[in-house]
Amino acid sequence: MVEALTTTIEIASLLLAGWCLVSTVRDRSMGVGHLVAMALLELLLIGQVVVSTVLMVGGERPEETITFIAYLATVVLIPPACALWGLLERSRWGPAVIAFACLILPVMMVRLDQIWNPALA
Repeated sequence: MVEALTTTIEIASLLLAGWCLVSTVRDRSMGVGHLVAMALLELLLIGQVVVSTVLMVGGERPEETITFIAYLATVVLIPPACALWGLLERSRWGPAVIAFACLILPVMMVRLDQIWNPALA
């Protein structure tokens, strides 16, 4: 895993969570801006998947490869699932769903980093 990409994902996710929480408090439904931000976050996550896959194909692997792959797959599926759920929820709780997803992602990224590099745990 690339540390800079992991940190970028965590920061972007927390910033998006903050924006969505502000939207929720202001009683705003989810808009196009939220979806664009989620798409950009998803692109960062896909980039992490590609980098991790290339590293694993190259021979660099975490000890718990299956667990790592499961976490990686879950991390990539969370944003589209929550974006769809948030889009279907036309009340102020749509952005809250996105904020929830964006608060989960940094935790999962830390766990992925711990699995990849057990010395960090």
